[in-house]
Amino acid sequence: MRTAFKEWAIVVDELGRGEQILILRKGGLEEGREGFRLEHHEFLLFPTLFHQQRESVRAAAQSRFDQLLPQLPPPELIRLEFYAEVVQSRRLESLSAAEALRGQHCWRDDVIAKRFNWGGEPNIFAVALRVHQLTRPVELPMSPVYAGCKSWVELEQDISTADAVPVLGQQAFDHRLSQFLTALNPAAPPAC
Repeated sequence: MRTAFKEWAIVVDELGRGEQILILRKGGLEEGREGFRLEHHEFLLFPTLFHQQRESVRAAAQSRFDQLLPQLPPPELIRLEFYAEVVQSRRLESLSAAEALRGQHCWRDDVIAKRFNWGGEPNIFAVALRVHQLTRPVELPMSPVYAGCKSWVELEQDISTADAVPVLGQQAFDHRLSQFLTALNPAAPPAC
C-alpha cells in the first residue's frame, strides 16, 4: 500500500490504541456525481505534527500528547504503524449532529464548531475506521513531497499490510461502531 492519510499524531495514537474509531474532517474529501465519497477507502495513517495544536484536544489527550511527543521520530523520519479501512462515513450538515459524537473522539467542542463553520459551507465529515496495526513499524525518510497542508500523500514505496491485526477485537469494534451510528441516527434501533 502506498496511500497515506495525514492526521495529527495524537489522533493517530488514539486510533491506534482503540480509544476512538472516527476522524472528523472538513477537507481531504470530495463530492462526486454519486455524492459524498472519500478519495481512498484503505490507507496508512501518517502521523504529523503539522497544524498540531495541543490545546485543540481534550485534557486527557493533552496529557497523552505530552507522553507521546518524546517518542516520536525526528522530523526527517516518518513512522507508520497503522492502516485503516473506511467502514462508514457521513456528511454532517448540522453542528448538533457533530456534537452528538462528543466522547467518541479527542477533539474539543470549540475545535469541531470552528471546523464545521470553516469555508463556504457549514458541514463536517465523520468517518468511522477499522484500524489495523502493522506487524512492525516502518520508518521512512521524510520526503519534500509529503510536506505541506494536504490530507493525502502517495508514499515512494509500498508498505505491506498483509499481517496487520485489528487494534480492536470484533465485539469491541462493533460496539464502537454502533455508538457512532446511534449518535448520528438516535431514532434508529441499535445495531446488533
